[in-house]
Amino acid sequence: MNISSSRRDFLKAGAGLLGLSGLSTLSFRKQPLLSFSTLGCPDWTFPAIMDFATKNGYSGVEVRGILREMDLVKCPEFSNAENIAATLRQMEDHQLKFVNLGSSAELHLADAAARQRNLDEGRRFIDLAHQLRCPYIRVFPNRLPKEQDQNATIGLITKGLLELGEHARNSGVTVLMETHGDLVETAVLEQIMQGASGPNTGLIWDIFNMWSITKEPPAEVYPKLKKYIRHTHIKDGKTIGGHMENRKMVDGKEQYLLLGQGESPIFEAIGLLYKDGYPGFYSFEWEKLWHPEIAEPEVALADYPKAMKKFFRLTS
Repeated sequence: MNISSSRRDFLKAGAGLLGLSGLSTLSFRKQPLLSFSTLGCPDWTFPAIMDFATKNGYSGVEVRGILREMDLVKCPEFSNAENIAATLRQMEDHQLKFVNLGSSAELHLADAAARQRNLDEGRRFIDLAHQLRCPYIRVFPNRLPKEQDQNATIGLITKGLLELGEHARNSGVTVLMETHGDLVETAVLEQIMQGASGPNTGLIWDIFNMWSITKEPPAEVYPKLKKYIRHTHIKDGKTIGGHMENRKMVDGKEQYLLLGQGESPIFEAIGLLYKDGYPGFYSFEWEKLWHPEIAEPEVALADYPKAMKKFFRLTS
């Protein structure tokens, strides 16, 4: 998909979808805050990550593992107070900020021991984020197991998010649930966030995660979820195979593509965020660790700021 034509399509469609006559005359004057997830460069050292981010116009880094170690407290950069202080100095020298720490904590689990392990991971990440002056950690909802009553599972997820939010109180850290796994329908997400709403809880809007399964237009999703959205995951692609069942894509396979080359309404969603004054980072999530067949990080992570700058009518 051509980026400029995608943007033109967005401007045409967006005005009709939202009924906003001024949408087609948006003026993108501000430099958007760009970050990328280290999921996209699983074999880079942290110095290499920082150097690349600075050289390519990023202002933030979202940490989802370093050198394939996903439990960040085990990474040398974060293993003790002295190393954390040194890491923070290096980030400052590169004029970069930590924007989010991606935990693997899942909140849907009913088994007491498994649930405790996942909540403990969330707490460790909150404590680390506090030391790193990082505003957010990510947790997963993550599943709606067939053997569990759906409302009971939603209750477990809501309760877990509230518990972690309580742990984060007065820490400067907010616990964000990502739109991920089985939890991608707006109505269900809204139900959880209404129950878990608080000063230390919020939502990561992964636009492609939702659209690839539900095909809900961003113009319908965003007004319902916007008051909970604190952070975003930006990626593009298309769904191969599968079939629609109960308004959801079933057995489809996602193929990740460079921004603007897929079929998702990603630029429509970005435009909605920007016009509404979204103050956070547009964080590129290139899932190289999970999908080694996709483009190398040197290509994809360099392309993203260029594509975004074109969309925002900024020079590279």
